[in-house]
Amino acid sequence: MLICLRGGHIVDPVNGVDGVGDLYIEDGRIVAPPAGRTPDVEHDVSGHIVMAGAIDIHSHIAGGGVNTARLLLPEAHRAHRPRPANTPLSTAGWSTFETGRLYAQMGYTTVIEPAVSPHHALHAHLELADIPIIDKGFLTVLGNEDFLLSGFRDGASQDSVVDYIGATLEATRAIGVKCVNAGGVDAFKQNVRHFSLDDVVPEYGLSSREIFQTLQRAVNATKIRHPLHLHMNNLGLAGNIETAVATIEASQGLPLHLAHIQFYAYGLEGKNGFSSAAARLAETVNAHKNVTVDVGQVMFADIVTISSDVMKQFNSLPGARPKKGVIFDGDSNGLGVSPYSYRVSDFYNAVQWAAGLELFLLIDDPMRVFFTTDHPNGAPFTTYPEVFALLMSADKRAQYCSRLPADVLELTNLPALKREYSFYEIATMTRAAPRKLYGFEDRGQLGVGSVGDVAVYKPQKDKAAMFRSAAYVFKDGNLVVRDGKVSHYTKGRTLRVRPDYDRAINSRLDKYYDGLYGLPRSLFEVQDAALPNADAFAEVPCRS
Repeated sequence: MLICLRGGHIVDPVNGVDGVGDLYIEDGRIVAPPAGRTPDVEHDVSGHIVMAGAIDIHSHIAGGGVNTARLLLPEAHRAHRPRPANTPLSTAGWSTFETGRLYAQMGYTTVIEPAVSPHHALHAHLELADIPIIDKGFLTVLGNEDFLLSGFRDGASQDSVVDYIGATLEATRAIGVKCVNAGGVDAFKQNVRHFSLDDVVPEYGLSSREIFQTLQRAVNATKIRHPLHLHMNNLGLAGNIETAVATIEASQGLPLHLAHIQFYAYGLEGKNGFSSAAARLAETVNAHKNVTVDVGQVMFADIVTISSDVMKQFNSLPGARPKKGVIFDGDSNGLGVSPYSYRVSDFYNAVQWAAGLELFLLIDDPMRVFFTTDHPNGAPFTTYPEVFALLMSADKRAQYCSRLPADVLELTNLPALKREYSFYEIATMTRAAPRKLYGFEDRGQLGVGSVGDVAVYKPQKDKAAMFRSAAYVFKDGNLVVRDGKVSHYTKGRTLRVRPDYDRAINSRLDKYYDGLYGLPRSLFEVQDAALPNADAFAEVPCRS
């Protein structure tokens, strides 16, 4: 079936398009204007903004942490809307169903879960398979497990580390590698409660710097497109700007992605010893072209923090709102879940909110700064439209600033920043840049051959309302959203990589698992038969 979107304002940074035109979709792909053919279906989208489907590079939507949070906070679900009438009764966790619906309504068609422990991969895949409409994937977490750290300590070659990464990515069917507080999670298990870049992990004699740099080089050598995705040390602590700057300067000129950097943009100025250091962090990012970042914007809302950084989560428990939490000190990574409430009247929360917006506005290349709230840690993903509106309007930011504690405004540059994002920059940050970061050759653009993932928005003065409810969303050429409501449910696929590696590593891993666990390593692998449908996966190619 040939579909035509007629007369819309197409915003497609990958192909340099920012003007009125027609867009054609056939058999799930964008196609060239067909000569002499009449479209089977035509939508008049004149006066509308047409973009590729949005891509969220970092959002906690599946896995043990998300489900632990659901169990910890049942009261948060009381006022939630009833289960949608079209939800299959076989779908036990209908909140996964809601994830796909809510993302699609905003024009998102691909979402990446950024942290799944290798041993929890199967459960995460089963949960991702329950999320309708959108495509998805996850990063597997390495950097604190005994096999890797023992290898580093004993002088393992880079080739052997590359092979280990390849074997892990194949077994877990992940799309990339995440490292959380390199070495610090393991140090926590040995009663260390503070851990910085040059602190040493007991037993292994390795610093965090050594661990992340070795892992960074190895990930780059695998030829997967996405660089090491690093959650740095000292998240959330006053003065951690020093850690962030030191980490960036230690990045060896190789590609490196830094997660939720708003949580590292804190100085020590002011009577409370807590201030925004976003300007310095942005300056450092701007100077290091090998580094990409996502922001992790805070919004004033009730949230729950979910992280494999058990050291940070343990230290945060006294400040939980309400007073409860979970620390799971499990193998390799562990997990911490703690509820929280960001309040506009709270000095510290207000500084965090301002610091995130400063980073968005001061980092000069929208291809290297990515739109995230670190859902649900900084804010729910459903707040994205409000953040877009703040980025596009200095007046709206001024209205928010008028509500902040007076002393906050003395410790941030935000009131002086008048930059306003354009639709082109929004599309760059949420479409073109994620496409490049993950190596997605088939999405994030509207060129011929791309998948038919398209979001159409009706311009409004209220930009939040505009982005909250897309006029039309097409997924693989299927119309799935009309007038801000899901009109058709489809099955998305899970994206994975398959780098080459020496299979000899598997026999070493088999012996290791048998000796440590008394179990076969294959028990932790994701098998074809475990997934609900044979075509559940799509492969993202590695670099040639």
